[in-house]
Amino acid sequence: MATELEIIPYRQELAQHFKDLNITWLEKYFAVEPKDKEVLSDPDKYIIKQGGHIYFAQYGDTVVGTFALLKDEEGVYELGKMAVDEAYQGKNIGNKLLQHCLEEAKKLGASKVILFSNTILGPAIHLYQKYGFQEVPLGHSEYKRSNIKMEKVINTL
Repeated sequence: MATELEIIPYRQELAQHFKDLNITWLEKYFAVEPKDKEVLSDPDKYIIKQGGHIYFAQYGDTVVGTFALLKDEEGVYELGKMAVDEAYQGKNIGNKLLQHCLEEAKKLGASKVILFSNTILGPAIHLYQKYGFQEVPLGHSEYKRSNIKMEKVINTL
């Protein structure tokens, strides 16, 4: 019997999954930067207590993906730390995570969601565009790997 994919909010006991999924992804495509180590080692301090939110995708008891909504400024959240377990890629989980991200941002009263990425991640860039994200000037990023910034204006009507 197939288990439905469920998107669940952060709980302290899931912090290690958040770290592991992201470290695995970063090591595959880039490098783990000092800022990554800091944030991933203490998501309560660097995300939750700063007004951010973390979510997980899970099948049954298996955590297969994650993302964070980091509070950037009033009304603006950054989509960050999105990762899907390689064994579960190609199963539409990224779509479901991104859809949930935008629903939650709207509930939080966000007027805009931003993200930083890298253009070598073609499927990810395509996914963001599919959901209405548009490229904007890069400006400042805390990560060396970032070479593109995108944003989506949220309709709060």
